[in-house]
Amino acid sequence: MMSNPHAPGADSPPPTITMPRLDDDTVVQILEFLHRIMDLFEDRYGDQIRRFHEDLGGPGDINDLDDPPF
Repeated sequence: MMSNPHAPGADSPPPTITMPRLDDDTVVQILEFLHRIMDLFEDRYGDQIRRFHEDLGGPGDINDLDDPPF
């Protein structure tokens, strides 16, 4: 069995990603792109994601994860 190099107590720290400086317009364009990708992903796989969470006994709607239970 292979060990997880990012597990607590691993010998080396996880790799870091250096983010470049970007102008405001570029940052907003990238953010909108990422939101669109997430929307497409949820449209395609949302039923599977809900089933997974329901099987774990959690909320069925992935948007309910931040909502209080009452």
